[in-house]
Amino acid sequence: MQSNKTAELSALVEKSITARFDGYMDQLARLVAIPSIAWDAFDPSNLTKSAETVAGLFRELNFFDEIEIVSAPTEESGQGAPAILARRQAKNGKPQILLYAHHDVQPPGDLSVWNSEPFELKILGDRAYGRGAADDKAGILVHLGSLQILQELSEIDPDLGISLFIEGEEEAGSPSFENFLNLNAKKLQADVIIVADSGNWTTEIPAMTTSLRGLVAQTFTIKTLDHALHSGMYGGVVPDATMALIKVLAKLYNEDGSVAIDGLETFKVQPLPYTTEQLRVDSGLLPTVEPLSKEDHLQALWGDPAVTVIGIDMPSVELSSNTLQPAVTAKVSLRIAPGQNPETALALLREHLLKSAPFGSQIEFGENEAGNPYLDDPGWAKKEFQNALQQSFGVEPVDMGVGGSIPFIASLKKIFPSAQILITGVEDPDSRAHSPNESLHIPSFKKAIQAQSLFLLGISQTHPQE
Repeated sequence: MQSNKTAELSALVEKSITARFDGYMDQLARLVAIPSIAWDAFDPSNLTKSAETVAGLFRELNFFDEIEIVSAPTEESGQGAPAILARRQAKNGKPQILLYAHHDVQPPGDLSVWNSEPFELKILGDRAYGRGAADDKAGILVHLGSLQILQELSEIDPDLGISLFIEGEEEAGSPSFENFLNLNAKKLQADVIIVADSGNWTTEIPAMTTSLRGLVAQTFTIKTLDHALHSGMYGGVVPDATMALIKVLAKLYNEDGSVAIDGLETFKVQPLPYTTEQLRVDSGLLPTVEPLSKEDHLQALWGDPAVTVIGIDMPSVELSSNTLQPAVTAKVSLRIAPGQNPETALALLREHLLKSAPFGSQIEFGENEAGNPYLDDPGWAKKEFQNALQQSFGVEPVDMGVGGSIPFIASLKKIFPSAQILITGVEDPDSRAHSPNESLHIPSFKKAIQAQSLFLLGISQTHPQE
């Protein structure tokens, strides 16, 4: 039950956001129009333009002591993408809050599958379509809007400390992330970190993300010959690398499609109602195809390991010939349960691949990556944010897991071990982040700004104790 004071503040916040909301949608259209893709194959000047545009929006607030566009070196001796960094120091014992989002986006993919131009915001009903509309340019504007409301509705200049980090390479794997954190640790130091890069349970039920699976990926080449052969002259006697690869990849799975790699851990997730029918709607599963999990789909999505073959290098159908291949290369992606050590999982994956190699074929390992899973450690900030979500959405929020990985969360926890991390966001099951026709549910966007505004206003007036 809301107190009269809480209800009054919530009404004021909603009124202010409503008055500003057309402006937020215009700003979102400006950001979506910039193809800020941090992959090497795309024009890096768009990342610079995006960073400058975002920095300009926050400079208009006249809130921060300084706002910079900075980058950091990568582990491969390159230079990372431009990021926006700002800080306003806390005063009089108030907490320091770090607001994180990212301004880079995924490539558009197959343009023929889009129902609109990917880099042009298109509104249809209660959804806004465009690359980055949900992931994560709306997240940037949640931060911007909540700071505007904090300024407008604070009776005096707020003593709350705010740091800002808008990354420019999250979709490219954050290659300079840890270097950036180490180089700018003093400016980023915070009591609470709000990561606006996740989503809600539904468009009606808000959520906080409390667990993430980790990620292990391994590229490997399998060899059976020292040169290619005519498939008619030697086929049926000489095993080629393609045959060997098919057998290796098939052994990643049990007969029911579950992961066959021994030694991997699982994590028991909290149950939420989720039917097979809803899974079909959310995933686009064809009517004739059965899901791998038969009952507890969320356990399989959030708490169990999953393996996917994400790439194979061999001749395309267009360039194919009657040839036995001497060597082919594949990349395997393994999602690991919260609590699983990624180095251990990588060793188990490699061991499994080696044991599966048939006919004495040889496996050589190439590049690999490993990202830690995440489990939240709830404190006072989570409780306050849950209250703000309930005021904004009108229903009690839920804790949810995410089957995907956000490896930089573990980096934040490593470098700022005492900080409470809150993972929020504006996405919903139909946002289709990373896919064609990515979209933002506009009412959820508005409520997300309201919730974060209420959180910041609340803790700026009364700092809850742990």
